Order: sequence, then structure tokens, then C-alpha cells
Amino acid sequence: MNGTKKSITEIVENLNNADIPSNVEVVIAPPAPYLSVAADANKQKNVAVSAQNVFNKECGAFTGEICPSQILDSGATWTLTGHSERRTIIKESDEFIAEKTKFALDSGLSVILCIGETLEERKSGVTLKVCARQLDAVSAIIKDWSKIVVAYEPVWAIGTGLAATPEDAQETHKAIREHLASTIGADQAAAVRILYGGSVNAKNATEFKDKPDVDGFLVGGASLKPEFVDIIRSRL
Repeated sequence: MNGTKKSITEIVENLNNADIPSNVEVVIAPPAPYLSVAADANKQKNVAVSAQNVFNKECGAFTGEICPSQILDSGATWTLTGHSERRTIIKESDEFIAEKTKFALDSGLSVILCIGETLEERKSGVTLKVCARQLDAVSAIIKDWSKIVVAYEPVWAIGTGLAATPEDAQETHKAIREHLASTIGADQAAAVRILYGGSVNAKNATEFKDKPDVDGFLVGGASLKPEFVDIIRSRL
């Protein structure tokens, strides 16, 4: 919940002027009032726009929500679902997130599905159990994962300045992929991109480059700064 028309336009223009590698896909997710602003300003072929959230129903008497057709009409082609703040602050359940994910996909959007554990869960040694539970709610009702990107975001590392080590991230991502292989099949699991999110910045981004199961980043606060381009270019 950051930004104004002016600041978001400046972020997009900074991306327009950046030398973005052709093999890197960038998706930016401004607040809902600025989806059209970002989509209209964007000139980069490999930059797309995403909503931060979506509802599991079409247009109707659901005040305050946003449906897939409105997202698409704004020029965006993606949406996030299951972001940690939706799970922890808004108390969205695994099942509700799965329903929203399915409805978004069925409506023509691509989805960045966020999963991850809290600090208490990590200390209790249940990281993989939590991630598996969150994924299983989705795989129970969705068989085609070709338009889903999974974002692993340990809640304890978001906005705290703490980041999982590249080795920790790789270990968790590998386990996530292995779990997906057991539920949606090895071929689909191998093709699913798994992003790491949690205090990613220009200084630590390059440390993740050679980890085989870290396919990119879900960037928070650093995406509001010019260093976002450096994070993108760290995938070179």
C-alpha cells in the first residue's frame, strides 16, 4: 500500500529507460488504483503489470474487492494471491486463497502464488509442513500450473532486513519443488518458477544467482527504489 500516481509513473519510467535483460521477465504490482497508470506508462516488452490481490467472484455486490475482469480491463495480466500480509493480517485461509487463485486463472490471469512461514513456525521446525499445506490447498483444485509462479516469502524476513541465506532459500525451494513433484507431477514441478521474497536488495540479490531452484525474486521495499533495476540485472 505504497505510492502515488507520480511515484509509480517514475518507477515505470525508470524501468522504461533501463537495460533489462531479454531473458528476465519483470512483473510490477502497484496498488489497485494505479494499475492503469502503470500499464499505460509501461513501454518494456518483458515488463507486465499485476494486481496485488483479487476476489474469487465476478463483478457484483462485493464492495471494496477487485475482480479478474477489472484487473484485465486495467491492462494488467497478473495477480498476486496469498501474500503473507493477506494471510496474517486479513486472515485469508489456505482454501480461500486457492479459490481466488483458481478463479483468477480461469478468468485469464497469470498468478504469483505466495507461500511461507512465520518466525514462530520456523523456530518450531515446520517450515516445509506449512509450505506444503499452503500448496496442497491449491493443488487440490488446480491441475494445470503452467500459469502459476510460486513465491516463497518467509514472513520473518519481510521488511525486517533479515534475509534467508542463499543456502537456506535453495534448501527450502528444493523441498517445495520436490513436494510439488509428488502432487502435480515431476514435469510440471520442474517447470514452475519459484521466487524468493524477503528483504531482497541490490546487495544480496547476486548471492542467489547460482542456486538452481531460486528462479527469481519477489521484491518488496526495494522495488520502490532505483536499485530495483540492479536487482533485475542480477539475473544476468
